[in-house]
This record gives sequence, structure tokens and C-alpha cells, in this order.
Amino acid sequence: MTQFTEREFAAVLHGPRDVRLEEVDRPRPGPGQVLVQIERVGLCGTDLNYYVDGFNGPTVLSAPTVLGHEASGIVVGVGEGTPPRLLGRQVALEPATSCGVCLICRSGRSNLCPSGFCLGSPPTNGALREHVVIEHRLAHPLPERLNPEEGVLIEPLAVGCWAVHRARVATGHRVLVTGAGPIGLLTAKAALAAGALEVTVADVHPQRLELARRLHPGPVVDLNTDELPGASIDRMLECSGAATALEAVESLKPGGVIALVGVPQRWPAAPLGYVQRWEVDLVGCFRYGPAAFRSAIGWSGTGRVRLSGLVTARFSLAHTGQAIETALSDRTQLKVVVQPNAA
Repeated sequence: MTQFTEREFAAVLHGPRDVRLEEVDRPRPGPGQVLVQIERVGLCGTDLNYYVDGFNGPTVLSAPTVLGHEASGIVVGVGEGTPPRLLGRQVALEPATSCGVCLICRSGRSNLCPSGFCLGSPPTNGALREHVVIEHRLAHPLPERLNPEEGVLIEPLAVGCWAVHRARVATGHRVLVTGAGPIGLLTAKAALAAGALEVTVADVHPQRLELARRLHPGPVVDLNTDELPGASIDRMLECSGAATALEAVESLKPGGVIALVGVPQRWPAAPLGYVQRWEVDLVGCFRYGPAAFRSAIGWSGTGRVRLSGLVTARFSLAHTGQAIETALSDRTQLKVVVQPNAA
């Protein structure tokens, strides 16, 4: 059982747009666990949904909860049976865990475990606090070349790595990524790392397009004014969640693949006749499978994927509400982070 001896601060969401800085108990690591001093927490679309609406898809905020699942930090304590070599290591947290024993987990698809839970997804508290206790296998040591801000991007990069895996992106493929937010740009990086010949990023928002042109080495398409070439794309990675995004399916070659990464806000207007006629595979992507986190760390650790430039705003833990409001309203921002242990 987790024990408590000290106090610290956390940003606690009580309801829509009601986040409060509160004093909470500091946890101690139990057997097989580590205590991580949180250095950075990235704000994700799911955090914004809980903040604005009090729910994200079927998951509802029913009690005060600490949000935040994109996190990096330093291991400052270990529990019984935990390798002591982890002490002092900079780590990225893998926030989702599974039961490990059900048929779905044993089939290798643990990200779909019906008993799984995730940091920052109610009722499980997340990383917008000074320290977090987590199983040591979910605290991934980072290569020395990565700093805490790059470490916080490992989790969303893993989403992109999983999308690339699910879409079967291979050497020489031409890939279209719809949505130029953080997930879209990281997915584009993952596709290039997987060997794609060319990756096109498309969006409709001027600020997102401007950021994409600065950070993405390939073509950037404004869907307000530009048309995508017909039947020239091997793989489409849909990262926007926009209901109209799947209209771009007609740019896919026969036998192509669409991977749904973004969470649809409503039922999309998809030209299913094209999907049926040309045997286009439509696959879903939920978080990431077991190998995706390792790929994200490996590719970024070797420089195959470069993560610099994606963090555009930083806030203290006391200003978490302002950080979330900035992420919601300022399209010039890409990844907004909170620094729980900033001086």
C-alpha cells in the first residue's frame, strides 16, 4: 500500500474550467515502483476536453482529479525490488498500463485492455503535481542527448510511431498527414523515420500551417485553397479529428491505408464508396502498442527524429489554468508545457 509522509502541490480539476492549486500528500514508492520528480508536463487535447467539458469521450470527471499524462522527470526514490540504477535517471513516463492477463493483453494488444487505466484519465490522477509514483517498467530512461522538454514529447511521439505501425508505412511510401498540431507533426516525423519517401502535412488553420512550414521539411498544403493530387498517396494518417478530413481519401492510391489517429468530434463525412471500390483499409489507432514507446525513445535518441522547436510556451504549476486556456485559445502555440518543480 502506498504510504504518505510529506506534502506537496498539485493542480486539481474540480469541474469545467475549475482547476485549483492544492496541497496534497506526497506518495512513497511501493514494491516495484519509483518516485519521479516531475520536470515537465505537456498539455494534450484530452486534458483540454476534461477542462472545458468535464469529459473526454465516454470518460467523465466524477471527482476532483489531477490531469496530465505527457510527462518527464527524474527518479528520486525507488521501492523494494526496484533496480537502484534508476535513481537519478531522467525518464519519460509511459502513462497507460494494462492488466497483463486478459486475452487481449496476452494477444499483444495491451493498449486495448478493457481494465487498463491511464495517468490523468479520471479517476486516475496524473502528472500535474510535483511527484508521481509509477511502476518502474513505465519509467523509461532517456538518452543523454534529450533534455526534459524533449522527454515530454516521447509520449505523443509514441502515438505517431503507433500510427505509422498500424498504417504499415514502409520505405518509399508517399504519406499524407491531415492535421498540423503536435500529434500531426510528430506523426509526420515518425513516418519519415520509418522510411517514407515524402510526407505531406495538410491543415486549414493559418497559424498551424505557418508552424508546419517552419518545422516540417516536406510539402505543406492549405486545404482551404489547395487541392490534393488524386490517387497519388500510399498512406493517410488522419490526426485532426475533423469530420471533413476523410474527404481526402480520394488522394489515396488503390489498396492504400487510412489510419485514424485523431479523435472524431462527430461522425465523419467519409466517401465510403471510394474505400469500397479501391479496397482502402481503414484502421483505428488508440494510444500505442508496447513497442511504440521504445521506437519513440530510440528514434529520438539517435537523432532520427528531432524534437526541438515543438514546445512553444511554459508555465508554472500555479498557473496551470492559464496554461490550459493558452493551449485552448492561442493557435500560434504548438505544445504548451507546465513545469511543476520550476523555481
